[in-house]
Amino acid sequence: MFVTDIRKEFYEVVANQRVVLLVASDMDALCACKILQALFHCDQVQYTLVPVTGWQDLGTAFLEHKEQFRYFVLINCGANVDLLEMLQPDDDSIFFICDTHRPVDVVNVYNDTQIKLLIKQDDDLGVPSYDDIFRDEDDDEEGGDSGNESDESSEPTGKRRRFDEVHVAVSLMFEVVLLQGAAAMMFFELAWVLTKDTKDMLWWAIIGLTDQWVHDKITNMKYVTDIATMQRHVSRHNHRNEDEENSLSIDCMRISFEYDLRLTLYQHWSLYESICNSSYTSCNFKLWTLNGQKKLQEFLADMGLPLIQVRQKYNSMDMSIKENLRDVIEESANKYGMKDIRIQTFGVHFGFKNRFLASDIVHATAALLESTEKDESDSNNFIKALDSLSRCNIERLHHGIELAKKKLIAIQQTVASCICTNLILSQGPFLYCYLMEGTPDVKLFSKPMALILLCKYLLKAFVHSTRNKRCKLLPLIMAAPKDVEKGTVIVVGIPPESDTSDKKNFFGRAFEKAAESTSSRTLHDHFDTSIMELKTEDRSKFLDALITLLS
Repeated sequence: MFVTDIRKEFYEVVANQRVVLLVASDMDALCACKILQALFHCDQVQYTLVPVTGWQDLGTAFLEHKEQFRYFVLINCGANVDLLEMLQPDDDSIFFICDTHRPVDVVNVYNDTQIKLLIKQDDDLGVPSYDDIFRDEDDDEEGGDSGNESDESSEPTGKRRRFDEVHVAVSLMFEVVLLQGAAAMMFFELAWVLTKDTKDMLWWAIIGLTDQWVHDKITNMKYVTDIATMQRHVSRHNHRNEDEENSLSIDCMRISFEYDLRLTLYQHWSLYESICNSSYTSCNFKLWTLNGQKKLQEFLADMGLPLIQVRQKYNSMDMSIKENLRDVIEESANKYGMKDIRIQTFGVHFGFKNRFLASDIVHATAALLESTEKDESDSNNFIKALDSLSRCNIERLHHGIELAKKKLIAIQQTVASCICTNLILSQGPFLYCYLMEGTPDVKLFSKPMALILLCKYLLKAFVHSTRNKRCKLLPLIMAAPKDVEKGTVIVVGIPPESDTSDKKNFFGRAFEKAAESTSSRTLHDHFDTSIMELKTEDRSKFLDALITLLS
């Protein structure tokens, strides 16, 4: 059931209870978690935080806590499966689900006793009426298809019901609905309604939104619309704090709207390295070619910036150059066809010294979340990433930025290698690339966020470099070694590269069907259905089935 009043139907219900927070391992979920934690601290709500990386983790966490807790809050997980069927909870367990993944399972939509969906109705899910989806078992003989599998669920009427053919159609419709609205923004709006919103909460909501843009989960139109919403909140907070005595104190926090460059981490790197390792500039220049390198040198010359300035850390550049650097870069970029090198975003100052863009925080925290250093557990990485979002942990954030730089360099080098050695193959209805064991930094790409970022960068680079017009319209499937000892690979699928693309991803259901038809040994454990694990020896037959299915 959709929650219409998040304050009354969610917050006031859990405010006097002990709650379990089940939080997915992604940036938006981390930011939403920070906001909710801050609200719970305000009202002294008792809660237990449990990070979950997939469905198995979610099931285990529920089993461990179901005896002590009745209320469960799921952040960026749980909406796209029949949760009651999966967890088999007692009748008194209540689940509040704030999940940006689609499809939303229709059983969750129509259960108004145990499932409460914290999803905005204006996300246009196109939900059909209850009677169009379910019918009594008594009605099966009236033109029903006796071959359909029957599903049981706890429905408002208490009767046993089952899906009919309409449910299949609705599931397919939901399967391709775009990921909508950041979860962090949803919880910030709750804080605003409760008049307990702070600048820290606002900043976390901005990071959650920026994460969706950085990882290409929302359209540019949705991003710009949500940026405008956040800008109004920033103006309100800045106006409210104008007269405060501590507005210039050393530990103050200032958020500002920026029209900044699409150069990743450039304020914490050298300008040259940022241009080389940002997908936007690297793909436009085709930096994996000699001509691309030559064009980059021409671009730097056109800007009139001394090479010694461009190659040293941004913080060490002359102030006279930094003052109008954005305008100089934009002017030269326009000549080279990069008309949208500047993007609407937000920046933050912590005291006088530390300044970050929202995208800097996203890259840094994502690098901490998927760190492969010291083989730390997923839960340890989760806690470190969560801590880095607090402004008292600046050192950890700077460490995350260093890890992010290494990751971006690894992605850029892998893209160049794949393009130059023709590792991207056209398989008919899609493009395919497999990273062999032994590829440099291959361990890094066993993590889903890093692999998806590589996948999107690689597809963009391929589209810029190929002359085959048909290939420019194809989606990309990429596989990388996951666990060599177990003999598994991680597989992701992304939609075609397009500026006007609505980012719809059809691969979730296709992966399931292909695995089912070939009896491939797969693990669909990720909350994002377009990511799965597969036994290495089953890779060939799985791909063949996928080609047949999508042709």
